[in-house]
Amino acid sequence: MPFPEFDPVLFSIGPLDIRWYALAYVAGIVLGWWYASRLAKNIAVWAPGKPPVTSLQLDDLVLWITLGIIGGGRLGYALFYKPSLYAQIFTGPEMGDRLALFRLWDGGMSFHGGLIGVTLAIVWFAWKHKIRLLSLGDLVAPVVPIGLFFGRIANFINGELWGRPTDAPWGMVFCNSHIAKLYGGGCPPELLIPRHPSQLYEAALEGALLAVILWLAVFKGRLLAKPGYVTGIFLLGYGLVRASLENVRQPDAGKLSELPFGLTMGMMLSVPMMIIGAWLIWRAWKRPPVEATA
Repeated sequence: MPFPEFDPVLFSIGPLDIRWYALAYVAGIVLGWWYASRLAKNIAVWAPGKPPVTSLQLDDLVLWITLGIIGGGRLGYALFYKPSLYAQIFTGPEMGDRLALFRLWDGGMSFHGGLIGVTLAIVWFAWKHKIRLLSLGDLVAPVVPIGLFFGRIANFINGELWGRPTDAPWGMVFCNSHIAKLYGGGCPPELLIPRHPSQLYEAALEGALLAVILWLAVFKGRLLAKPGYVTGIFLLGYGLVRASLENVRQPDAGKLSELPFGLTMGMMLSVPMMIIGAWLIWRAWKRPPVEATA
């Protein structure tokens, strides 16, 4: 199956390119903001407790989370997959090379890095405003799959993060005119064989399916009453899906090929998520719902 002739640039305004990838971030943040706002105003789903933030506090939180996504995503990508970007700050022959770490438009973002950035933002915000940390995490967790869904669709449009070779009838040859341009006019041999469209698998499972599971946990299970439960479901669910899909996703270039037992960096980074998620679920399950405080 040939890869469609997608153009990563939606349109241009003079020298400024508007890319699908950037719009995916915008869509994820804006829709996530809207969803979180609805949750923060829905007193019933928190009963017998109450929402952890006011509307004004949520608006402030979104700014810090956005900074955590971008900063953590980029710094985490460099740390986990391309540490040479840090070395270039000091050893780059030209200023452009030294600033490569900060050139977000060149691509390269890590979900796990973004998660660390968002976690730090949530911890700081909860401490500053004296908010129950796990309840704040439970407000954020259900909206994360929205961003994951749009991000994976953007990965697919960009023709990046493709899967391993496959003989399945839906295997896709990730080569079109735009990808060929990146390689000097022709796609390399490894892209001329059918591969799993793993970006679409991730959009469906990390995004759509996990969003539905968390929606059920919030609105049917009423689990926001037990701080940490919804956060735990997200961490465990994402970790399981990501670790499983690493078996069909082509490992990122770098030192990943040196990991033993066929492991990938995505698997290694997902293990702590699963452990923490399972612990949070166990902790919340054995405790009674939290009552509202004045």
